[in-house]
Amino acid sequence: MDFLPLQPAPVGAAPLDADDLALLEAAREVLRAHHKPFWHTVAAALRDEQGRVWTGIHLGATVGRLSVCAEAVALGRAVLERAGPIVAAVAVRHPKPGEPDQSLAVVPPCGACREMLVDHAAGAQIILPGAMKMPVGLLLPFPYQR
Repeated sequence: MDFLPLQPAPVGAAPLDADDLALLEAAREVLRAHHKPFWHTVAAALRDEQGRVWTGIHLGATVGRLSVCAEAVALGRAVLERAGPIVAAVAVRHPKPGEPDQSLAVVPPCGACREMLVDHAAGAQIILPGAMKMPVGLLLPFPYQR
């Protein structure tokens, strides 16, 4: 049997802790409760420095550019409720019907959400596939400059 060589963790990556696993479960719970194909396929959860958690769900739209990412919904809720600095974020997606693995999967934020998180949560650790987390700034090495 052939084995693939182990890939080293990216620079800046760290393992998940119990708080990260709880945040991941919060996102999964939202997606399990609200998944609707096309309309609600991704959920996100953010944690502030006080340990408070905000969740959001992807809002699909017939006109694709009007769709809103789950991270944006969660961040909007956190801002409205006067969250402290956001320290961690995670997003999970529901598999498509034909995919062999039907488990909810961690996904990295899209490019627009990376920009938004750098703007509003520059110190946040982003939970990524592979049970690791990285500072959001490392996911967006050349952010748009105002």
